[in-house]
Amino acid sequence: MATIGTSGIEVSLLCLGANVFGWTADRDTSFAVLDAYIAAGGNFVDTADSYMWRVPGNSGGESETIIGEWFAARGRRDDVVLATKVSSLPTRKGLAAANITAACDDSLRRLQTDHIDLYYAHYDDRTVTQEEYLDAFDGLVRAGKVRAIAASNFTAERLRSALEISRRDGLTEFVALQPHYNLMERADFEASLEPLVEAEGLSSVPYYGLAKGFLTGKYRDGGPEIDSPRAPGALAYLDERGRAVLAVLDEIAAGHEVAKGNKITVAAVALAWLAARPTVVAPIASARNAAQLAELLPVLDLKLTDDEVRLLAQVSA
Repeated sequence: MATIGTSGIEVSLLCLGANVFGWTADRDTSFAVLDAYIAAGGNFVDTADSYMWRVPGNSGGESETIIGEWFAARGRRDDVVLATKVSSLPTRKGLAAANITAACDDSLRRLQTDHIDLYYAHYDDRTVTQEEYLDAFDGLVRAGKVRAIAASNFTAERLRSALEISRRDGLTEFVALQPHYNLMERADFEASLEPLVEAEGLSSVPYYGLAKGFLTGKYRDGGPEIDSPRAPGALAYLDERGRAVLAVLDEIAAGHEVAKGNKITVAAVALAWLAARPTVVAPIASARNAAQLAELLPVLDLKLTDDEVRLLAQVSA
């Protein structure tokens, strides 16, 4: 377990991404994935009010609704650190104070809970002042509806100014950042955001931890065609650098023992590298079914050696 920034909230080393719930995973399959994740010792689930409004027939909130129904059916709310987000659902877009308050209440209803553990600003909103939205988030914390707040997809400049404003005005501060970061996408985060996050004592919770599925090792030269909405994005990484990364992941995975009955997979090694980074508390990865989840679960107990971490850093640079 690891602690999110200064929040005191402890989470498992794998955050289960729920963006597939109500999209490529229906209600029953989503329940099975949640059941298996909790049974394996995971406790950190990430969603958003906008998941998955772009899917034909959806309007947004489908992922939250499924999680809420799972809470009601299983009675496991206290076993989960729940993260959700505001600002990108078209009917609740942006970070105006009134919108944040209304969106939080909407999420709480869908999730069938009285509090959100970690509430993200999904995207920054330059149409309102940072003072306005930080004050709104602070109000939710004071009301007991939110335990801690965080930022997603913020630039270093805007994250720094948000922290400065919160301190100046005595408001609740962001404790974490959710950036796009993985072995194949390192430059943007490491150049400007990582030093700031580390200096400020925040935690990173990276999304696309498996580079749209490429780091599962399923996308290779001459490999079978993968039926997935993310396949085109994953295949874009299949170049000389990508092949070299996969080769090292294969080597490291083969060198580790089976953990708790689960074979060490390429995906688990890629996520373990992220978990070993200085600011990362838990990488996010999603699973369309229980079989895919089983490939990720070894990361909960997998610790790479310093040499393995350095080798992956070198080959992916």
